[in-house]
Amino acid sequence: MTIEDTTGAFRKKSEQPTAPAWTDVTGGLVKGMAIKGAALLESVRLARPRMSLRLPKGIAAWAESELGEGLHRGWRGASSHLDASNASLVACIREETEAHNRNNVTRTAAYMAMYKAYPELHWALLAHVVSRNGGWNMTDLQGAWLPKLLTHRDRATLFGMLESCNALIFRDAYPQLRLYGESRRTGRSRFSLLPAFGVSAFMRPFWERFWIERDAAALTVALIVNEQQVIERRVVQDPAYKDTVLGSTAFKGMRPLQLQQVIVPLGDVRVAETGLRNSIARHAGEVGSEEERADTVLAGRVLESFTNVDERIAFGKSLYAMLFAYPKVLGGALAYAETVSHTGSRADYWPERFTAQNDPVGLAGESGGETGRAWYSPKLEDAWPDRPLGSVCDGDWLVDLHVLKHFRSLRAPIVFVMTHEHAFGQRKLQAASLALESLKQRASRSPT
Repeated sequence: MTIEDTTGAFRKKSEQPTAPAWTDVTGGLVKGMAIKGAALLESVRLARPRMSLRLPKGIAAWAESELGEGLHRGWRGASSHLDASNASLVACIREETEAHNRNNVTRTAAYMAMYKAYPELHWALLAHVVSRNGGWNMTDLQGAWLPKLLTHRDRATLFGMLESCNALIFRDAYPQLRLYGESRRTGRSRFSLLPAFGVSAFMRPFWERFWIERDAAALTVALIVNEQQVIERRVVQDPAYKDTVLGSTAFKGMRPLQLQQVIVPLGDVRVAETGLRNSIARHAGEVGSEEERADTVLAGRVLESFTNVDERIAFGKSLYAMLFAYPKVLGGALAYAETVSHTGSRADYWPERFTAQNDPVGLAGESGGETGRAWYSPKLEDAWPDRPLGSVCDGDWLVDLHVLKHFRSLRAPIVFVMTHEHAFGQRKLQAASLALESLKQRASRSPT
């Protein structure tokens, strides 16, 4: 039985609603409105003050001019005649990239180290935040609930896709960040070496411009566009993933649960906004448990469609603007990132709800349905072994300049606090898994 079967069972049951059922529906709507109201109020407070974050005027036209000639005549590949110093540098960066690309935890740490060394590289912090979420999604597949909903084969396949996306982006992006660091060290641009790492020709003009003007917004959007196009070419459009993963019942069945969330735990907001949190809790009434209301502030966004590259790019831009347009969000994200090491377990940011200890007696929803205990969320090292990326297809994704449409605007989201919505998503996952388990038990007791 799949998630869709469970959903269908619920639908059949609700075709003839009783009075208590309608009462539950009404209560759910009221609670949902309270969640949205709380998120709006808290978002407004955290959005003040606001920093100016804009793309340079005419950046799309500039990029078209820079890229158009090369696109017309065909891109030149990496030189096969690197001098000794350049060859040594390329080999060193490749070795370092592969070492950090061992798993999600090592990648996430490498992004943060790069941002701390060069805070003008906004994308490095964005990548750190998104990579943390990638690790949480990976360990969810071995956590309290998804093993009840998906077969081991389906979960292993989904992990393979998540790991490939995470590793492909790192293999493409980390050498770019390192070349910037090397440029800073030597005082001269080293971006002519980008093709040696298989980086799209799309990126060199943006790096060269950044080297001169230090405009973080244009470079960050360029990196967002580039990395999502890498994923589009090598994962989303790859038949190995398109047919077996993205088109699978398991992947489609997860959409109603809205688990494609990227959340940003805000460390210092827990202290600085205590008065706000209390007023929000009063406004929201009985939304969530005391544990969910007390200490955790989560910013973030929900991605509706992973298979739409334009939506993924818009999503990345929105996350970036949320981080760097709102100083309170940026400060909170950095306070959390610098004090809480990434392990892959959701207990990293929400110890009130999750535990990395696999104790069946203490799992929420076990032992007769109790929900006051912590949910199991393993560390990455306990959930999955390292999986080397291996070789990937060659070739530049840049075949036309339609992607420049993404440089027209950069808008920060109005509503971005997801504390209660994230808790609600986890509750939906819990409910779906327990419902499916109950149906299986009933089926096993039914006479054949």
